[in-house]
Amino acid sequence: MTTALNRVEAWSLLALSAACVGILANTFHGDGEPLITSLAFSGIAFAFTFSLIRWLGETFMKANLKGRDMSKLNRIEIPENMGAVCAVVYLLTVIIFIPFPFYKDIVAATSGGGSREIEVERQPMETGRILHRFPHNKLASYLSAILSLQSVVLLGIGDDLFDIRWRHKLFIPAFASIPMLVVYFVDYGVTNVVVPVQLEEYLGKMVDLGWLYYAYMAAISIFCPNSINILAGINGIEVSQSLVISVLLLANDILSLYAAPDTPTPHPATDPHLFSIYLLLPFIGVSAALWWHNWYPAKVFVGDTYCYFAGMVFAIVGILGHFSKTLLLLLIPQIFNFIYSAPQLFKLIPCPRHRLPRFNARTGLLEPSVTQWQQPPSRVVACLLKLLANFPLLPLLKVVENDKGEIIESTNFTILNLWLVWFGPKREDRLAIELLAMQALCGILGLFVRHKLALWVFRQDNRS
Repeated sequence: MTTALNRVEAWSLLALSAACVGILANTFHGDGEPLITSLAFSGIAFAFTFSLIRWLGETFMKANLKGRDMSKLNRIEIPENMGAVCAVVYLLTVIIFIPFPFYKDIVAATSGGGSREIEVERQPMETGRILHRFPHNKLASYLSAILSLQSVVLLGIGDDLFDIRWRHKLFIPAFASIPMLVVYFVDYGVTNVVVPVQLEEYLGKMVDLGWLYYAYMAAISIFCPNSINILAGINGIEVSQSLVISVLLLANDILSLYAAPDTPTPHPATDPHLFSIYLLLPFIGVSAALWWHNWYPAKVFVGDTYCYFAGMVFAIVGILGHFSKTLLLLLIPQIFNFIYSAPQLFKLIPCPRHRLPRFNARTGLLEPSVTQWQQPPSRVVACLLKLLANFPLLPLLKVVENDKGEIIESTNFTILNLWLVWFGPKREDRLAIELLAMQALCGILGLFVRHKLALWVFRQDNRS
C-alpha cells in the first residue's frame, strides 16, 4: 500500500476540510446549529482518518501490526488494526463536538446571553444566587457514551495486541458499558416496558422489569460488538455492514423526528434521536474512510478494535436513544448469525481458530470452509447435523460421510459459509455485496415494521 496521498486525493481532502471549517465558522454567527456542526465535523473526521490510514500504514507494519490476506493468490502482508486509527479520530471528534449541542445553554449562562435574545428559565438557589438551569442530564449521557467508547477501544486494542481468547473477550464490552448504565440509572432509571395490546388483559399496560432491564441493556452491549466481530472474514464486510446499519439507524432517527408531532415544547423523542444523530454522523465519516482502504482488494485490515468500537456505538445510540427494540430489528442478520454460530462458539461442535470461507486458488473463488472431525460425533450431534444438512427448502450446512456413514467433515457455522452453501462458490467482493444487500433489505423491512406496523402491537408511538 502506498503511504502517500496522490495529488487528487490530497486536493480533494483539503477542499473538503476547508469547506467543513468554513461551515463550522459560520455556525458561530447563529445559535451553534449542532446538526450542521456535526455534519461538518464528520467531513473533517473523514479527511483525517483517510490521511492517517495512508500515512501510518508503514509505521504499523514496522510495529509488526500486519497480517496476510488468506483469500488471495498472492498472500502479501498488509497493515492490521487500522480500526484503532478510525476509533481514535472518532473519539477526538465527538469530544471536540461537546460544546455545540449545549451552545445555547452555555451562551445563556454567560453575560452575553442577553444579547443573543435567548430566554431561559432560571431558578433561585438557597444561597440566593440565580443560576441557569443547564441540562446536566443530557451532558452526562453524552459524556458517559464517550467514556464507554473509550473503554471499549482500549479493551479492543488489548485484544488485537494480545489475542485474547473468545471465552474471555466475550464479556469485554460489558465492562465498557458500565459508565453508560450508571448514568442511565441515575438520570433516567425507567425500567418499565410497554406491553403489547394483545397481552394487556393479562399483564396490564406496563411491566416493571427492574434489574432485569439492566441485564437486558448489558446483554445488548455485549451482543452488538461481538456480533460485528463474528460476522467477519472477507474484505470489507466488517466496515460495510457497520455503515449499512449506521445509515439505517440514521434513517430511523430522521423518520422519528419527522413523525414527532408539533408541540410548543420539544417532543420527548426529539432529544434522544438528536443525540443518536450526533454520534452516528462522525461514525459514518470515519468508517467511510476506513472502508475506502478495506474494501476488496483490501489494503488494510480493520482488527477487532473496530468491531468492538462499531458495535458499542450501536449499543449506545440504541440504549441512550431509547430505541433498543428498533436496533434489534436492524440487526436481524447478526442475530441469525449468532444463533447459527452458537454450536461452535459454545464448543458443542469443534470450532477452528478461523472460520472464514476457504479460498480456492485454482478457481479464484471462495468456498465454504469446513471442520474436520477427528472422531465421529456422538449420535445426538450426528442426527442434528444430518437434520440441518437435509433441512427442508434450504440446507443449513453440508456434511461429508465415510463408508460407515460417520460424519468426517462439516461446513463451519457462519452466515458467510451458509451463503456459499446456498448459492455456490463466489468471488470475495461478490459475496460481500450480496450479504450487504441482504443486510439492507432486512433493515428496510425492520424500519417498515417499526414505523408502519408498530400500532398493530402497541397503542402509541412517536406519531401519537
